[in-house]
Amino acid sequence: MSPQSGLSLRGFSAGYHKQPIIQDLAIDHLPRGKVTILLGPNGSGKSTLLRAMAGLNKAQGELLLDGDDLLTQPFARRAEQVVYLPQSLPAGVHLHVLESIIVAQRASGGLHSAEQQAQVMTLLRQLGIEHLALHYLDQLSGGQKQLVGLAQSLIRQPTLLLLDEPLSALDLNYQFHVMDLVKRETQRRNIVTVVVVHDINIALRHGDHVLILKKGQLVADGDPGEVITPDTLAEVYGVRGRVEPCSQGMKQVIIDGLS
Repeated sequence: MSPQSGLSLRGFSAGYHKQPIIQDLAIDHLPRGKVTILLGPNGSGKSTLLRAMAGLNKAQGELLLDGDDLLTQPFARRAEQVVYLPQSLPAGVHLHVLESIIVAQRASGGLHSAEQQAQVMTLLRQLGIEHLALHYLDQLSGGQKQLVGLAQSLIRQPTLLLLDEPLSALDLNYQFHVMDLVKRETQRRNIVTVVVVHDINIALRHGDHVLILKKGQLVADGDPGEVITPDTLAEVYGVRGRVEPCSQGMKQVIIDGLS
């Protein structure tokens, strides 16, 4: 693996219209095969950062994927490598679940075949939604749509996978299941994955790496157990908290009150 393998940002700025949100952001290295969790309070710039990396918001600076600057590439070429899953899928799409994932597969150059359809069904089975294959998207619950969106994202086989709050409509069982699958697929495909979540304990349990934003600035960057600390919780979230091992030895955040 080359020293340039993975994702890095230099002097990266992004926002909406004339309102800057992210300014002069530098992230040294997000490696392939690892899940990076992006944390921060509401309005800190998490979604703006993901959308800008996907080419959906204007951005300046450098966005280097394996040493190549994605910001200099045409949108279509970037879309071959980068897949962004928003918080919710577009409404009013009248396709079967199976059809929608095959469409995503074809959009990435895949040809329809029995083998390709078998890949789709395997992915649906892994996500626990095989029984929804012939249901229409507009008949699904919010959580089911999120799982279909994840299937559409993974079937496109990206190099950089950007997931914006993929757990927000899922119950605890599915949250654990989805993060376990995302981590496994990230390792198996050796891709760069960045996931926005609100639950800090998910970051501690499932993240290989953590970035913490506050008001568009990078506050912490590193191993979850090292950067998620009482001091960071106070600075970023304004709370008094502890990071302690549970009975099974996993670190967890316990909030005691406002700082």
